[in-house]
Amino acid sequence: MGLVFLLFSLYYSLKMLTYLSRILYVVTGKKIELLIMAFVFFAVSLLDTVGIGLIGPFMGLATSPNTVVQNNFLNSFYTQLGFTSPYQFIAFIGFLIVLIFCLKSFLNFQMQAYVFRFSFSQWGKLVERLIQAYLAADYTFHLQRNTSAILQTILVETGHFANAVLIPILISTSNVAVLSFLLILLAWTSPVCTAAVLGTILITYFISNSFKGKMSLWNQESNIAQKQIIQVVNHSMGGIKESKVIGCESYFEDQISGLAKTYATSMSSSLVFGNLPRILIEVFLITFLIGFTSLFLISGQNPQRLIPVLSIFAVASIRMLPAASALLGAVTTVRSYSYVVDKLYFDLKEVEDKQYGANLGASKFGIDGSKKGWQESQQAMVFSDQVVLQEVSYSYPNSASLATQNISLMVKKGEAIALIGKSGAGKTTLVDIILGLLCPQSGDIKVDGISIYDDLRQWQNLIGYIPQSIFLMDDTIERNIAFGVPDDQINSQRLQKAIAAAQISQLMAELPEGIKTQVGERGVRLSGGQRQRIGIARALYHEREILVLDEATAALDNETEQLVNDAIKSLSGQKTLIIIAHRLSTVEHCDRIYLMKQGRIDKEGSYAEVVLGESPVT
Repeated sequence: MGLVFLLFSLYYSLKMLTYLSRILYVVTGKKIELLIMAFVFFAVSLLDTVGIGLIGPFMGLATSPNTVVQNNFLNSFYTQLGFTSPYQFIAFIGFLIVLIFCLKSFLNFQMQAYVFRFSFSQWGKLVERLIQAYLAADYTFHLQRNTSAILQTILVETGHFANAVLIPILISTSNVAVLSFLLILLAWTSPVCTAAVLGTILITYFISNSFKGKMSLWNQESNIAQKQIIQVVNHSMGGIKESKVIGCESYFEDQISGLAKTYATSMSSSLVFGNLPRILIEVFLITFLIGFTSLFLISGQNPQRLIPVLSIFAVASIRMLPAASALLGAVTTVRSYSYVVDKLYFDLKEVEDKQYGANLGASKFGIDGSKKGWQESQQAMVFSDQVVLQEVSYSYPNSASLATQNISLMVKKGEAIALIGKSGAGKTTLVDIILGLLCPQSGDIKVDGISIYDDLRQWQNLIGYIPQSIFLMDDTIERNIAFGVPDDQINSQRLQKAIAAAQISQLMAELPEGIKTQVGERGVRLSGGQRQRIGIARALYHEREILVLDEATAALDNETEQLVNDAIKSLSGQKTLIIIAHRLSTVEHCDRIYLMKQGRIDKEGSYAEVVLGESPVT
């Protein structure tokens, strides 16, 4: 039996150490602050105990003033301080007790304020750290994650970590110190009272502990419901036009209604049972206090002996009741929110330990993981001759087949090449490899004989990307073109040059606010062709030598497509173009066409040779 208990204790201790180590990993900044707080908690708790410990003697002196002169220890102080009346001395002791409590209360207030400031500063640092981690994460990380889940982690789980994990743990440290000192005081005053308090705390702990499974389940249910609510809101608002035309608003309303009920039920149940320790401790301690006093009087004991003990017990109980209930409540809360710690810990570990993004493969890509200013990160590779793909193969994580197989091609500076083929042929995967978003399992990409993986950031600074659906911020045209550039660093000459090259100068002239015009969410106030040309202007503003156009005209009508194609054709010879297209009319002007099938290049040549099937001219 003893061995089983020992093994259980060891298992539980290791589990708690693992949990605490994960919390410390998530906590950002200097850990020395935690040690300082622990020292302050200790000092305040000791001061608290001294003040409460003096209550009993003070009450004893108040009921028996002659003790002042009869007790040698008290009499020496009484004489040295020059008091002429025991009542003056007793009043002086009362003043000291009040002073101690005032000092303790002031320090306690400062301590609580520091705990909240520390915890919410940690929330801010954690949000910043997660944003940095997610933005730096490898592209495959985002392929496997739902945006709603990332939003929830940043906006919701960080709040839970601060409110339901960090603050309760820090305050619990203070409460443990308070309870420890007060229990020592009670043990010295009355072993019976100490046994009663310990029994109350243990009974309450075991009762509340029996609900730990339900508490954890309720919190996880509310977490899942909250994540799904964010997802439904994203879906309904993201497709507001389709929702209104189809008339399916009630579908999303019903989803939100059901999830809101689940969230409300789970959260209310969790909060209700979170208050259980306080209620139980209050009932048990009051029952003991009344019962102990009654039994003492019934047994015929002298009531004078009861006053000092009851005074200390009553004051200690007033202090211990919230401390014990808060401690037990915190233990329950922290354990029920352990999934939050695990979520934050594993997300940060996955991104930071595997060196995604900025640190992704410093050994393979030669990327400097240190933070750089915007201007410092804009240096591009030297590109004067050609880009060569050599036997490039890639397979997505957990996929048995290759998405691209031994792809080799060459792009001369100033050329325009096109990748064509049916859906699933591997065009987009190949472009993602070219963009540096996916790292091939084999093969290499070289610019003028230098591997792009020697410095991936410098390679990406050569490339401008224009997708089928341009992402536009709910901001001005100016900020959307100079995407990611601080306002004070926007170059107006480059901006106007990019606008002219993208053939939207007339549009800017027609808009009342010009480049300061707000485009609305995802550019809803602009036409599809206007959005695409702003995307082209964005790539040109950043002065990228190579432009990658991924189905850039696929969603446009014929007339608008022609306008965008005119803008693209005007760049021929000035920029190196890599174009993915389904509409073959958009690649007629390209110098070379690559037809892809099942992740391979099936055919290459001119437009006439690949698309029209003409024989090459000999």
